[in-house]
Amino acid sequence: MTMYAALLRGIMPSNPNMSNEKLRGVFTGLGFGSVASVLASGNIVFAAESTSSAELEDRIQEALNAELGIPGGTIIRDHAELRALLDRDPFAGYTHGRETYLTATFFKDAAHPRVELPTESDPLTKVVGYDAEARAFLSISDNSTPRTPNFMAWLDRNYGKDITTRTWLTVQRIVKKMESVK
Repeated sequence: MTMYAALLRGIMPSNPNMSNEKLRGVFTGLGFGSVASVLASGNIVFAAESTSSAELEDRIQEALNAELGIPGGTIIRDHAELRALLDRDPFAGYTHGRETYLTATFFKDAAHPRVELPTESDPLTKVVGYDAEARAFLSISDNSTPRTPNFMAWLDRNYGKDITTRTWLTVQRIVKKMESVK
């Protein structure tokens, strides 16, 4: 069995159909084991027979839409991919805090074979780079202002709904949960 993380896009914990309990129920109903949620923002870890991330993304998204009416995107990463990303330590020397967010924006499996860095600069974002192995943009956002960084809008314009962003702390929590429920 392989441990996976499902990073669900567009989850609003205030919506009763998007509660962790209901989300876990969909994963359990699909026959996955060791199902657990991480925080209340659409992060589910689970065990399944080793298969392609794209196949799992489609299967889970279909069930979420059919059972809970959740049309958003499902992005899958296995434990080895996320552990390796953490071990590469792309944010070495930076600290996640109230005014500075370290973020990873994950792409659906093989959704965009050609990824380009933005050409326009954004004073609120430092793009650390694109990690091809994790299929994720890594960036540091200045949250000391209420303005939304242009980088997030650029990502949405260029890659649509085939992406989802997590803070670095959330990625660390997801990996920790994956390792504790094995």
